[in-house]
Parts: sequence; structure tokens; C-alpha cells
Amino acid sequence: MRETDKIYIAGHNGMVGSAIVRALKTRGFENLVYRTSAELDLRKQQDVERFFNEEKPDFVFLAAAKVGGIIANNTYRADFLYDNLMIVSNIIHAAYKNNVKKLLFLGSSCIYPKLAEQPIRESSLLTGPLEYTNEPYAIAKIAGIKLCETYRDQYGANFISVMPTNLYGINDNYHPENSHVLPSLIRRLHEAKVSGSKEVVIWGTGNPRREFLYADDLADACLFLMETYNEKEIINIGCGEDLTIKELATLVKSVTGYEGDFIFDTSKPDGTPRKLLDVSKLSALGWHYKTSLVAGMNIAYQDFLTKQKKLQTTH
Repeated sequence: MRETDKIYIAGHNGMVGSAIVRALKTRGFENLVYRTSAELDLRKQQDVERFFNEEKPDFVFLAAAKVGGIIANNTYRADFLYDNLMIVSNIIHAAYKNNVKKLLFLGSSCIYPKLAEQPIRESSLLTGPLEYTNEPYAIAKIAGIKLCETYRDQYGANFISVMPTNLYGINDNYHPENSHVLPSLIRRLHEAKVSGSKEVVIWGTGNPRREFLYADDLADACLFLMETYNEKEIINIGCGEDLTIKELATLVKSVTGYEGDFIFDTSKPDGTPRKLLDVSKLSALGWHYKTSLVAGMNIAYQDFLTKQKKLQTTH
């Protein structure tokens, strides 16, 4: 990419998209284009095609998606499948029709089988059943991967797919029902501290293991791959280290200053027992993460507190 190239970031208001925008601007890329969901409904093919015809971007980062945690994924199954299928189909097709030089599609580690061998290699895709609770979202992401592959096969389009691990960071979603595990814990432990609650209930046993990558590190990896990676095969992005939900909760407790206890509700689902990505392919190319979990979590907590203050001043 040259600094003068026009770059479209789909999903620029989300945690990942906004991190990509920050990374691009830091490196001197100024010719960036994006639209809010109110300005452009990515689920509408005609609107997306009109946008691409008018803007003619050279490069595309496809970070737009309908996202959420276990509850949201399992409750709004049709919405997660339909909305995400439309988004990836419309953008990838419009990118091909308008001769985009290169597109990077952001998938998700949930595309892999629930019981995939750990750490999960890229070759594990489609080798077993998915985790039921987020199956619709995963299927839409797999469709995006296959669109990138088939448009490359049939038309020679340079579309690549990257698979990030669990993410957190600035501009995360802290919704009480629709957030992922780490931001959900930050919110709940902060609120428990403020209210003086002596215990916090956490779903499941606390034993599942998860890997977490700071969103700005992901953005750095995406720019690195946009510049260096041109292969059909998907590539994992992660830190290569994991911890249990119980250990994660203890870290969040330390960061937020909550002093109460945890109660693990074993009647609730754990989700996938372990989800650690094999990042040897990315490491071999020369990229490694920079932000430790504790350092990133402290930044995320400060961002959460800033958001809370804004909400309080506007109400």
C-alpha cells in the first residue's frame, strides 16, 4: 500500500475497525474512507455496489460484522447468520467488480470445530462440528473465507482471510447481555466494586481456556499481512498463550480493584473447552504480539471508565 492509495475500512466504528484506522493513520495513510451503518447499510447489495462505484477504493479491510457473546449468538441466531452473510457477500462481490487491488477479510477463531486439536492449526477448518451456541456466526464467517478463496480461484482476486483469536481493547462492547467474556467481566466487576457486592456469579466452571489479543496488536498484524501475505490459505492471528476463565477473572479483579468473591454457576454452559490458535505460520513470517494481557487490560479498563463518565454526563 502507498500512502496515497484509497483504503476502505468496513466497520470502522467497531473495536477492530477503529484499531485499524488508528494503525493506518499512525503510519501516514490519510486517504481513508468509511461510512457509519446509518449512512450505508452493508446488508443491502444495491447500496454497497453504489458506494464502491462512487468511491473506488484500492484496498479494503473487511472488519464489519454483527457480533456478540454467547447469549446474543444463541438468542439471535437468524440475525447473526443473515446479517453477516449479507455483509460479507455484498462487500466481497463489490470489491471484485470494482477491481480492488487487495481485500483482507477478518474471520474469527469460532470457525474452527468445537473439539479441534489444540493449538488450532489453520488446516482444522471444516474437520468437525462447530460450537452450537455460535454456529450461525461461524457459518457466515466460513462463507466469507470461501468467498475470498473462490473469487481468487475463479477471478484471480487478491483476497486474503485472517483468523483472529479472542479480542479486547479500546472501543470494546460492554453491553450487559451482548458482550464477550473479557469486557463483560470488566463491567460486572467494576459495577460490583461500586455497589459493594460481596460476590459475582460467573457462568460455567471457570475451567475453559481462552487466548486474548489486544485489538491494536491485531490491527498491526492486519497491516503487516496486507503488505506481505498474498496466499489463498487462511492465517491465524493470536499471541499463542492462553489461560482459564478463572485466571482471567482473577486478573480482571486485580485491574478493577474488586475485593469480593466469585461463584461459578456450573448449571450454565462453558462453551468450547479450549480455544488456542497455532500462530506458527504468522510467527514464521516475522510478526509477534507486543501488548501483555495485564497492560492491555489496564488500557481497556481506563477506556471503559471514560465511556461510563460520558454516559453519566449525557443522562
